[in-house]
Amino acid sequence: METFGSVDYYYNGGDVAFFFIFAVFWFIFAIAGYVLTSLFLMKIFGKAGVQGKWRAWVPIYNTLIFVKLGDLSPWWLLGLWGASIVLGWIPLIGQLFILAAAVYMILAAWRVGLKLQKEVVWVILFVFLSIVWLGINAFDKSRWNTAVPAAPWAGNFLADKTTWSGVPSQVPAGGYPANPVTQPGYPAGYQPPAGTPAPPAAPQPPASTQPPASTQPPAPEPPSTEPPAAPEPPKQS
Repeated sequence: METFGSVDYYYNGGDVAFFFIFAVFWFIFAIAGYVLTSLFLMKIFGKAGVQGKWRAWVPIYNTLIFVKLGDLSPWWLLGLWGASIVLGWIPLIGQLFILAAAVYMILAAWRVGLKLQKEVVWVILFVFLSIVWLGINAFDKSRWNTAVPAAPWAGNFLADKTTWSGVPSQVPAGGYPANPVTQPGYPAGYQPPAGTPAPPAAPQPPASTQPPASTQPPAPEPPSTEPPAAPEPPKQS
């Protein structure tokens, strides 16, 4: 123990070791989360037609692209992040900006999922296990389809009006087939992927065989007896 004035400083080797182990574990966990998230985003960006796989591996930038694909302006998300950092020291105010940024991400995930043939209930999975949500959308057989109804915020300040090189516009092209999720009568719940073979039909019992018809022996023909010819009379000399 060393004393400087009235302040006592305690050096505990166990606390330092615990802090070091915790920091190493947290660092490994963060690296693993970054790698998985970037890999899943790379697959989703590929489905959406985003050019350049490297975009998914740039922190912050990849999240802004994800929000842009969800029909939301990426600059508002960046502003919410900045406000939460600058005003985070103010009680409640900083937390409100963090909550707003989380809601912003949920709205983007809803729109991205809709374009990947996912129903609204899939947003619940994103809220609780976003890494699982990203993994499913990354590796399933869904295809990107922008033929969906316009977002509720399409006409206000939240709508994405930016143009970024390498990130395709999310305006549906003319003649593009309608997204099946938005069509009436779309079956709810999990649907097996197309091309799944139907289960084999139950084997049918063999048809009953009829015994062969009994063969009758041919009736013997009666012998034909011709009467003997009459003898010719003797010739007169």
